Amino acid sequence: MSTVVQSFIPVAKDSHFPIQNIPFGVFSTAQQTTPRVGVAIGEQVLDLAVIAKAGLLNGIEGLNDPVAVFDKPALNEFMGLGKPVWRATRLAIQKLLSENEPTLRDNSELQGRALVKQADVTMHLPAQIGDYTDFYCSREHATNVGIMFRGKDNALQPNWLHIPVGYHGRASSLVVSGTDIRRPAGQRITPQNKTSPFFAPSAKLDIELEVGWFVGKGNTLGERIDIADAKDHIFGLVLVNDWSARDIQAWEYVPLGPFLGKNFGTTVSPWIVTLDALEEFMVDGPSQTEPAPLKYLQENKKSAYDIDLEVQIKPNQTSKFEKVALSNLKYMYWSVTQQLAHHTVNGCNMRPGDMCATGTLSGPEKENFGSLLELSWNGTEKVIFKESKQERTFLEDGDEVNLTAYKDSKSGYRIGFGDCHGKILPCLYDNDA
Repeated sequence: MSTVVQSFIPVAKDSHFPIQNIPFGVFSTAQQTTPRVGVAIGEQVLDLAVIAKAGLLNGIEGLNDPVAVFDKPALNEFMGLGKPVWRATRLAIQKLLSENEPTLRDNSELQGRALVKQADVTMHLPAQIGDYTDFYCSREHATNVGIMFRGKDNALQPNWLHIPVGYHGRASSLVVSGTDIRRPAGQRITPQNKTSPFFAPSAKLDIELEVGWFVGKGNTLGERIDIADAKDHIFGLVLVNDWSARDIQAWEYVPLGPFLGKNFGTTVSPWIVTLDALEEFMVDGPSQTEPAPLKYLQENKKSAYDIDLEVQIKPNQTSKFEKVALSNLKYMYWSVTQQLAHHTVNGCNMRPGDMCATGTLSGPEKENFGSLLELSWNGTEKVIFKESKQERTFLEDGDEVNLTAYKDSKSGYRIGFGDCHGKILPCLYDNDA
């Protein structure tokens, strides 16, 4: 029986970042404020710019200038090199960090320059995100929302079981975990008067538990990415909280869909977990037999991921996060590879660093619902915080939200995504003057 590879760097059993993970991100420090690329290992960050300058990433086929690639404030150039380079680089880093490899293990001077405590770094968005698309790929979430607003007989729109529905989001308001979110204001209506709007801060500010995926190598305009090749074009996954102003959204979304109710802020976790790190957690997704997808969306292999997704909220004036929902990525109806194949089937060109998100990921039970819209059933039921005795239907100013995700392997280590955190600040505008 093979033994589990260990790092010479101490890694707690419940750490999200063992040597089997090696997620990529962009960080800076107080001593060196220029952002550059690193990987997470335990409670440390390995500075890939330092490692590259020491010559320890030389010889990787396709990675011709490691210093130029990793001494950068974004991962786009590395993403564009393609899966063989990503895989070879990750394996080289794993070898460098393993307990039986002396190159870094026995060089205390190099360790002092290359390893930084995560507690001492500032994380940045991992890529320069040129375009952002948000999908709507959870059948349970789409059904719940449909029942709320259209009734059980018309819960899913006719196209939903045929295409991964999505909309073009706003890349400029994507922010890294830890960034405060300002409550938005906009046009709202009342249940009594649905045709005459008024201007006010959003009273139905919500979360959306999502997973994001980054495009690695893109495609040429006019060509498409085949479903069989889609996995090779996805660099990795992150957590996404697509904050939503439900009352603003309710007034504006007909006939063209989400706009100001969504684009005021979307929080992204900083560490991109590669698909290679998640390979052992692949499972069959929900059945897609009635109706069967069109041929370009059909998959004949496992394409879902068994990853637990957790929503935690710390109400204002309290000191502790409480879990309010636990979902799983395997519930998602349309896979990330189907999303990419559909996105490009018309010849849309994707570029390295483009980000897409799954839409809210809800499961079959109420405890699996990934939004307050569902948990409170559009404000008609209270979400109760057991320890603090607080109640919520939607978010209040000062509330903090944290998303996290992980899965324990059969070998005993944990692959995780870290945190996706944000705090709600009061609105700056209370009228339209």
